[in-house]
Amino acid sequence: METGLLLLVPVLLGSAFVEELDDTFMETTEPEEIWLIQFYAPWCSFCKQLDPVWHQIGSELRSLGSPVRVGKSDATVSTGLAKEFKIRNYPAILMLKNNVKFNYPGSRTKESIMDFADRVSGPPVRSLSSTHLFQHAISHRDVLVIYVGATSELKGNLTAAAEELIVHTYFFSASREILPQEVTLPSLPAVLLFKDGTYFIYDEEQDGDLKSWIKRERFPNFFLIDGYTLYAMGESGKLVLLALLEERHLCEENLRYKHLVEKVATEHKDTYSRKFYFGFMEDSSYIDGLIMGEALVPSLMVVNLSNDGYFLPPAPIETELQLLDFLDGVLDGSVEALGGNGFTQRVRRFLYETRMTLMPVFRDAPVLGCFLIGFPLAVGCVFCYLCIKNRPGSADDDEDTPLLAPSMQRKKKLTEKKSD
Repeated sequence: METGLLLLVPVLLGSAFVEELDDTFMETTEPEEIWLIQFYAPWCSFCKQLDPVWHQIGSELRSLGSPVRVGKSDATVSTGLAKEFKIRNYPAILMLKNNVKFNYPGSRTKESIMDFADRVSGPPVRSLSSTHLFQHAISHRDVLVIYVGATSELKGNLTAAAEELIVHTYFFSASREILPQEVTLPSLPAVLLFKDGTYFIYDEEQDGDLKSWIKRERFPNFFLIDGYTLYAMGESGKLVLLALLEERHLCEENLRYKHLVEKVATEHKDTYSRKFYFGFMEDSSYIDGLIMGEALVPSLMVVNLSNDGYFLPPAPIETELQLLDFLDGVLDGSVEALGGNGFTQRVRRFLYETRMTLMPVFRDAPVLGCFLIGFPLAVGCVFCYLCIKNRPGSADDDEDTPLLAPSMQRKKKLTEKKSD
């Protein structure tokens, strides 16, 4: 009994820092307020899992003195507010700052959401005024972008890119003096992207548009990928080589696949990094939806997020050379592309996603599930009945007379004329 009460205390304390929002929110909120908002549905199992985490976030942000206020809204009740924010699925997380909406693209963990709140609530480009701050930033971030130099057109372009991409990564500005001596800059101003223990310098002539370059390079070379990150990778146009692993049970076969992909990502980066991302997944639910079935685990596959396509090795991969041959086959077209976003595939995926969406509803709220299925069917049946009932009858006076072919109708008219 005492243990249950102890577990309940943090939730009750956290609930004091999470406000329930309704359709009047946009009318009552002040422009200078910054809000972190979760939209949920009572029947959504993922929303229920997120709820205690959300209250922890509210409590922790308050204890840190953050200007971010935390709220949540039942999208099935406050439909006007959900429509205002264009909510399509649950749980949906976003931040409202200066009347601009920032959609959260990451995993539903406390650390990731807190990091998102910290990034977006601050300025798009933050200043690094000392070597100590630079070391702190680079040791706590997988990827960060730094502008070096005085005010210029390039800095304006970076600021414009940061205003959109701040939901994904941090942006800083600094003087040359705070960077390590081993960082070599051919000229100033410059934009650098730090990741994987090294750095990359933006070259407009080779890399093209600055914002597109940041989108392509903002992911680590090899890392744990979740469904949200994998979806975001589709914006870059790159393919993704994935090792699908068993969650929380990395047996020898799992580790072999993981180390094989990591080795190719590291030792053949110059050859394949412009075409591929590399990583591993310990939850294959996103891939299950992509292939509309249960993915084989452990296994290897290449995903093309730009068209919802994927490639499977034509034969088991045991060696590094076999994996390289597979990648080359994907690039030259000799490996068959599966999936895609053709009309048939879109219909199949719609039916699959509908079934997978409704299954939790029927499990957690069977009455609501029956209503969601039965109501549209009932409306459709009534509509069909009314259409049949109001169908125009025959042109003849006798509605019971069956319709005749044109030749039979001419013979009938001639017969009636002769009888007259």
